[in-house]
This record gives sequence, C-alpha cells and structure tokens, in this order.
Amino acid sequence: MEIIDSVLTNPEAFQRMEHHEVFAQLRQEDPVHWTEEATGPGFWSITKHADLKLINRDAEGFSSEANGVNIIEFNDVESGFDMRGKIMLMTDPPRHTRYRLLVNKGFTPRMIALIEQHLRFRTELIVDQIIEDGTCDFVTDLAAELPLQAIAEIMGVPDEDRHLLFDWSNRMVGADDPEYQSENPDEATMAAAELYMYAASLGEARRDDPREDVVTKLINAEIDGDRLTQEEFELFILLLAVAGNETTRNATAHGMIALMENPEQLAKLRSDPDKYIDGAVEEVLRWATPVLHFRRTAMKDLELRGKQIKTGDKVVMWHISANRDEEVFDDPFVFDIERTPNDHIAFGGGGAHFCLGTNLARMELRLIFHEIVSRMEDIEFDGDIERLRSNFIGGVKHIPIRFTPAARKHAEGQTVDA
Repeated sequence: MEIIDSVLTNPEAFQRMEHHEVFAQLRQEDPVHWTEEATGPGFWSITKHADLKLINRDAEGFSSEANGVNIIEFNDVESGFDMRGKIMLMTDPPRHTRYRLLVNKGFTPRMIALIEQHLRFRTELIVDQIIEDGTCDFVTDLAAELPLQAIAEIMGVPDEDRHLLFDWSNRMVGADDPEYQSENPDEATMAAAELYMYAASLGEARRDDPREDVVTKLINAEIDGDRLTQEEFELFILLLAVAGNETTRNATAHGMIALMENPEQLAKLRSDPDKYIDGAVEEVLRWATPVLHFRRTAMKDLELRGKQIKTGDKVVMWHISANRDEEVFDDPFVFDIERTPNDHIAFGGGGAHFCLGTNLARMELRLIFHEIVSRMEDIEFDGDIERLRSNFIGGVKHIPIRFTPAARKHAEGQTVDA
C-alpha cells in the first residue's frame, strides 16, 4: 500500500493522471483506506459513492470547521488568516445554517434566470473572439472566460478587473504548481489577502452605490434582524470568486477533452444540441469532478466498513473516486452523454455543504458547449494538454486546439452594452 499512499499524497501523480487506477484498486480491495503521510498524521481515504454521501450528510459526526477542508493541515493561525468558522466552506451547523440562509438571498433561481440571457450573449462574444483564427488555447480563451464573466457579472466587478479574479484564483488553488507560484512560499496566502481587500472595497462601493447584483443583495440580506458581518461578507466574496471560477472552468476543459477523445459522443451532441445538452452537462460534471476531494475531521468514534475511525482523525472524501464507482455507474470509465441514471456527486453528496452555485454552473456549461458544438467544426488537439499539479483541484491549464475558421456572429468590437 506504500505505492498507493505515495500517489494519493503526491500532486504530480494526479497531474500525470495516475490516480484513477489507484482508486479503482481501493474501491475493490480497501474502500476505507488508512493513508500514511510523509509530513502529516495520516488520513482515511474514503473512495465509495455511498460512504461519501453518508459523511457529507453527517455534519455532527464529521466537521468542516475543526481543521478545514483540505488534506494539508491548517497552518494559517499564526498568520492571522485563519478562516475556520468564518468562511462558509469551513463552518458547521448551526453557524453554517445561518450563513447559508443569508447568502441564499443572492442565489435564488430568479436571480440566476435574470442573467442567463445576458450570459448567452456573452458566450457568443467569447466564441467570436477566436472563431476566425482557427486556433486557440481552449482553457484561457474559452473555458476560463465565461465563468470569469459570469462571476464578474453577478458580483458587479468591472470587466477590466475580471482577470484579477483569474490571477488570484490561480495562485490560491495552484499552490503546488510552479506556473502559478513565485519564489514566495506564502504566494497563495498573499493572493487570498489581495482578493480579500478587493472584496472589502467592492462592498464599500456597493454601500455607496447599490446595484442589481449579488454584492448589493448580500450587503442588505437580513433574516430576523440578522445580517452578514463585514468579515463574513468579504470571505464569502473570496469563496465565490475562486469556487465560481475554478470549478466551472475545469469542468469545461475536461468536458472538451472528453468530447474530443470520444468523437462519436461529440458527433451525437452536434447532431441535436437541444436534445443532448442536459445529459452531456451531467456527464461532463461526473467525468471532470473538478474538486477532487474535501476533507472532514471525525468528531466521534465510529466504524465504517470494518475500519475504526477515531475522534480527531482526518477523513478525506475522494469525489473523483466516487464518481467512478462501479456499484453506481455502469462502465464508469466510458464517457456517455446519454448516461441514465447519472447520480454523480460533483456538487457534493447532499447535506449542508451541497454546492450553492449548482444552477449557475449547469447553466454556464449548457451555454458554452451549445455554442461550441453549434459553431466550431473539425476541432482537433494542436499540442500537449497541460494539467494542474494538484491533488485538490482537477485542473487543466492549457489545451491547444485547431478548428475550421468561421464567421463571427457579431461585429468586431461589439460589447455586451453595445
């Protein structure tokens, strides 16, 4: 099992895509596996779909707040950037319940529906930017743009600032990847601090100039006299900027790779996008699983599949493994846009921390893939795929592609406000 542990704790192994074989072995032989760490206390690797659902739905037994949600032990206490119990991702009920009720005010189905037509037009403009060239980097030119513009739209971030969000989120989630890190070992913390300060200035601007955006709604959200504190607001904006950007970008990238590597599925989607798009989006989410794991801390002694988990143990839920579970998915290593049922847990396995941006992410994926298959013909790889060095985010940094050039839909230079 030393080889297995060396894969699970090594970001480069995930970058080389070695993890799927390891997880398949664990699901069959040791689905609740004690994983040794070279520089940590070790952790339980949870690899089965049913077990992830069980843990996700037991907030009393498994805490997000005690020691955070990543494999790496929380070490930002001395730096003063300890987010446990403050950022929604690292809170437990009842604190999390209160927080969620307040931020839900900015993510109603009505709010999401209001921006769909706007984002559809933005999607057309994004494809317009590359359609005449016949070549692009799919990640930076296509996959990254719509999530960035969507988050900027709902937050009220000016267009000229949206690539700041791209830079900050890359530096925060790319802590193990040399492309996104400087010589400063605290680069990720610095990026978080910069984004935190930007959130504070954005909140101040909306207090002086309220608008129809999520930031304004969050500032004014109130339930029985209870409101978000300044710190809670700023940390939620930080979470929204990173989670809302990285996850959809990487799902789009993985989805395009899967479609290109399975041309019969791409052809099927092209043949009738309206018919197949919803199924394609769900399969892309299962296949990609952009967040590879979330961690919990056991708050009680318990037994799971014959293993004794002790209070205080680190418990790591591998979503990427659960979404390939042979007991749940027929032929889980086959990419099938007509897969039914498709009970993936890319958004979490239910419970308190079920993804707040689920509807927004699905909408963005529908928009971008519908536009791509409707307008971009003869798509081929034009170089090597570059993946993120991480065992937390299943990221893709670059996908060079070529395709048959085509005409724009809108005049060059036209903007959303034109």
